Amino acid sequence: MVIRVGEVIAVSGVRITLRIFEDSNQETLFHEGKKYRGVSIREHLLIQRGFIDIVCLVEGEYLDERKLDETAEKTSYIRKVDVRPVGYVADNKFYEGVKYMPMIRDGASLLSEEMVGKIYGVNDGGSFTIGAILKENIPISLPWTRLFNSHLGIFGNTGSGKSNTLAKLYTTLFREKLAGLKGKSQFVIIDFNGEYTGGQILATQDKKVTVLDSKNGAQKFTLESAHFWDAETLSLLFQATTNTQAPFLRRVLSGREKFKDLPLSHFLEKTFERVFAAAEPKAEALELTREVARIIGSEALQHHLAGVKYHAQNKYFRALEGHYYDSDGKAFAAFLKPFLAAHVKLDALDQFDELLLRCYLQLCGDVVMGYAQYEHIQPVLARARSSLAGLRNVLHIVDAPPPPYLLHVISLKKCKNGVKKILPMLIAKNFYVNHKEAEGLNSPPTKTLHLIIDEAHNILSEQSTREHEIWKDYRLELFEEIIKEGRKYGVYLTLSSQRPADISPTIVSQIHNFFIHRLVNERDLMLLDNTISTLDASSKSLIPTLAKGCCVLTGTAFDLPMILKIDPLLEGHRPASDDVNLEALWANHSLFHAMTHGLAWPKR
Repeated sequence: MVIRVGEVIAVSGVRITLRIFEDSNQETLFHEGKKYRGVSIREHLLIQRGFIDIVCLVEGEYLDERKLDETAEKTSYIRKVDVRPVGYVADNKFYEGVKYMPMIRDGASLLSEEMVGKIYGVNDGGSFTIGAILKENIPISLPWTRLFNSHLGIFGNTGSGKSNTLAKLYTTLFREKLAGLKGKSQFVIIDFNGEYTGGQILATQDKKVTVLDSKNGAQKFTLESAHFWDAETLSLLFQATTNTQAPFLRRVLSGREKFKDLPLSHFLEKTFERVFAAAEPKAEALELTREVARIIGSEALQHHLAGVKYHAQNKYFRALEGHYYDSDGKAFAAFLKPFLAAHVKLDALDQFDELLLRCYLQLCGDVVMGYAQYEHIQPVLARARSSLAGLRNVLHIVDAPPPPYLLHVISLKKCKNGVKKILPMLIAKNFYVNHKEAEGLNSPPTKTLHLIIDEAHNILSEQSTREHEIWKDYRLELFEEIIKEGRKYGVYLTLSSQRPADISPTIVSQIHNFFIHRLVNERDLMLLDNTISTLDASSKSLIPTLAKGCCVLTGTAFDLPMILKIDPLLEGHRPASDDVNLEALWANHSLFHAMTHGLAWPKR
């Protein structure tokens, strides 16, 4: 039996007008042990069209006055509501979409909360619950298989609860599916503010936390050497010009690959021989060898080269000891070659110093042979020294990667802004390329990679002016490739941001499912309106006024947009982003001030 509350009096396109009966204004009704909610904004109604029940959402209501007759002074008011069809029920199962439309005088009845749960919930008996529908307060089991098989966007102003939503979503995933995830999936959180470095989301041995610090370098991110010794990456890091400096870096890397079986000391010796036994010695080459001596840390070599003088008129080098380095090479073979063998040790060089050393040795050879002009290449070497100095404390270069963890949290809270711009690109490329190469031939993929970027506007903004344009474009292109092509390799992005309008529109347009908390900026709202096809007008109108912890869920995983109240995580499991308790903070300060200054504490 249904509780009939009105009838259809107008149908115009998908806009339906109902006349509501006078005795149907109760807020809540109970019938045969079931709870029904009355007719109000964003409530659901059923319209019976033969054997099909059309589910409609109430979007507006108003009163229409009507006089009983022309001479009567008494006026009656008819309550009318505007509804929009969102689906239909057939065989006790809900189907989303407009397939049937009602006719005039079709009856409208209330929808039980049990049926509302079937509309928004999953009918597979799942328990993936992170909150309840705001108005009905019905816990909803989310379709987790479709949710984590897609790109996610979690947006909201600061303090709106987006960090809690992100943590609650993945906390629930690990709680419900931990056994099945091991060995099959990897989750990487790029954490700009250090909110997930404690016991949040996962607190087992399957979680690894790496806190990067630009100053002390206590912990470092392990990067594969193949991704470090990459011409494209190095050209971007060092902002190399396309015509001269980028080809120079490619020569450095090709030489390393070509002579990988020879020790680096052999390259150094041959380069010094080319410099000090040249037919036309170059003063720039002498200066470069002095820089090489500083890089390898040989004080004896530095002292010797400091005493070498270049005589431009006679075209030779004269050492402090009195011998000459000229084109016959005798002085080099007799003195400098054994000197290098005795005083130069390259075993302790890390890969940062090796890269810098190879760059200077390559430039030495190029200058002597006339392949490059010193003044054209020297600026990129200066930028290389600066960039590598910042990366040395946060990266550890290895030939083979360590075994992956189920959850890897990488905190950038203690990193400088320049490093924060570089690292996410290197980290994402490292994980993406490795996963892509491993799963390239598998269709469908046998494993998945989930990249979670908190405060994503920091690295995915098109408006950033603090970095080189080419560098910014490459980083955006990398993440655009991940979000466009990653699905076929089992790579999925989760982006959390306060300002979705600052993120590249190309990236936002590829997101499948959204958790939208309170947003008030018009640019953010316009972006969502232009990007999300599944966001209806009534849900969009609520976004600027959503309470803390409430969000609009919409996307390909959901039949209908819904307003969900996310359950807050318990103390110790919440992200480190709680508001300051000023009452407790200032109260303690006042007590301390009174005690230290001998003041009498006011009586209560």
